[in-house]
Amino acid sequence: MNKSYYSLGLMSGTSMDGVDASLIKSDGLSKYNTISNKYFEYDKNLYQNLTNIRDKISNSKDLEILSNDLKSIEKEITLFHAKVVNEITKESTFDIDFIGFHGQTIFHNADEKISRQLGDGKLLSQLAKKTVVYNFRENDLNNGGEGAPLSPIFHQLIVKENKIDLPVCVLNIGGIANITAIGSNEPKDLKSYDIGPGNCLIDEWIRKKTKKKYDDNGQTAKTGKTSEIILNQALDNFNNGKNKDNLSFDTKDFDLNFVRGLSLEDGAATLTDFSGRIVGAALFSLLSRVSDKLWKVLVCGGGRKNTTLMNRIKKRTLKNLVIQSIDDYGIDGDFVESQAFAYLAVRSYLKLPISFPQTTGCSNPCTGGVVIKNF
Repeated sequence: MNKSYYSLGLMSGTSMDGVDASLIKSDGLSKYNTISNKYFEYDKNLYQNLTNIRDKISNSKDLEILSNDLKSIEKEITLFHAKVVNEITKESTFDIDFIGFHGQTIFHNADEKISRQLGDGKLLSQLAKKTVVYNFRENDLNNGGEGAPLSPIFHQLIVKENKIDLPVCVLNIGGIANITAIGSNEPKDLKSYDIGPGNCLIDEWIRKKTKKKYDDNGQTAKTGKTSEIILNQALDNFNNGKNKDNLSFDTKDFDLNFVRGLSLEDGAATLTDFSGRIVGAALFSLLSRVSDKLWKVLVCGGGRKNTTLMNRIKKRTLKNLVIQSIDDYGIDGDFVESQAFAYLAVRSYLKLPISFPQTTGCSNPCTGGVVIKNF
């Protein structure tokens, strides 16, 4: 019988609006149980500081230029996460073995082998008096991978534990959209990659044009009209761009400029169509080769709540696809990624692989994550 651990996963996505926290019990192999999920919203100042500094970073040199500002925000983020851990520890009747601390991605460039997450693992361990696992992506980058996506091995476990019939795709629509195709319960039958923009362009447009953080339920896009000329040109540029062969993306790989002359509503509609068509085309491309089978596509992440975006995706896909929310199986689609990093923390501690050649492009299955006990 393998030993199980209580692990707290802390995930802060590209929307930069807060921290998803999930406590799970897992052996790091074939079992996991969800204990609790909770969302903690960043205060207005932290959110503003984060989005402002991200907007200033366009290349890796900016990381050096802005290093003092980044250190200051990193401390702020770490203190926020420490409060989260403190609150969950007080509420929990379990003794937490590990914290899977993803941190806040500020820059990712697989070509340069750089993936920078803000978050001080040593300080968090000291403040929380817990063993912290952080810096999950560096080892993969050092082994020829792109450092993302890292959740596929957990997506596979979710499907197995919930007895969902194979074959299945897990489509995560966060700031970036990524997909995991699961043919069997073996890691070799996993295929995964980032598709392109999920919510990031839509969110940025809404942030710049209104006081809101995102297009709630896709209502703004629904009232607008897509500019087909602008959309088709943007799709051509995306399909022929330098990133077309990448397995991973950063929000910096996409640019709002192509809709800058449009109204709020028409811009939102065009961007929603842009993201929807890219995701739909990726599903079509991935699954058209196996069109003899019925595939379920289970959608998680904030994008699944944008009905306008979901309708655009469904328009572009095959008849043999059933697209549904992962919540239909009793899994909370808001917390799949935070649960994943709780699970990856256990695997990292046990020195088990968290990335694979067919998920990140690494040369061999490799573990990752720095384990720190600083108390």
